[in-house]
Amino acid sequence: MHPWDITVPARPGRLPGLAMAGFTGRASETVDLKVIPYPAVTLFMNFGDALVVDDAGGRREGGCGVLGLLPREVRARGQAIECLQVRLSPVLAHAVLGAGADLDGSVIALEDVWGRDAARVQEQLGAIGSWAERFAFAEAGLARRAQAGRAVDPEIAFIWSRMVTKHGRVRIEALAEQVDWSRKRLWARFRSQIGLTPKQAAQLVRFDHAAHRLAAGTSAALVAADSGYVDQSHLNREAVAFAGLTPTAVAAAPWLAVDAVAWAAPNYAS
Repeated sequence: MHPWDITVPARPGRLPGLAMAGFTGRASETVDLKVIPYPAVTLFMNFGDALVVDDAGGRREGGCGVLGLLPREVRARGQAIECLQVRLSPVLAHAVLGAGADLDGSVIALEDVWGRDAARVQEQLGAIGSWAERFAFAEAGLARRAQAGRAVDPEIAFIWSRMVTKHGRVRIEALAEQVDWSRKRLWARFRSQIGLTPKQAAQLVRFDHAAHRLAAGTSAALVAADSGYVDQSHLNREAVAFAGLTPTAVAAAPWLAVDAVAWAAPNYAS
């Protein structure tokens, strides 16, 4: 049982690569969860008692913050939480945040990205009386930023989409050939616009697929065999590298317990 009431939009949004969920705390004690990496850039905006997110480097954010694609040793703590969480595909995040290589997984304040607009948006969202209205307001604002921002190269968007469609089981050299780019050019452009190397991105997408299968109760041996890992030891190394956990611990991670409700239809391909 997860410690929040979760609200999601009543219908799919019109902005490709966007997913949102509202969390309202109902736990009598402080919740302390280890964040599991996910192939999207995450924004969080607090309206009630702060959901504090911090990392091993000592960075801490309790108002509005951003998590990149590889949050390492990041924990989320709070009790009477009222928080909007927004997941942006890295393709969308590039336009909305100008993210790319600056979002390496550390916790950063949204103010560092949006300036004074971050506090203004948080205040406006906090004054809205319903989650449905908050979702609509947030989507409209993000759509404006996406339109005003700089889109990734079409080749990068295509490659990211192929990675997601194939659950990370792709050959980077073959993708470079498909877009008629050299391996060196692909590596440089992908890293600057997505924030990871193509290999890291494919591994993260594969790990996310594996993590959710583990959480659904599939055995580590079967997940390893079906997800493109050489063997179960390979899956174990990837789980430790990305989440700092064994596959058994990933399967039981409370952070993933909300996904069937909050993120039932992952939307990070676009």
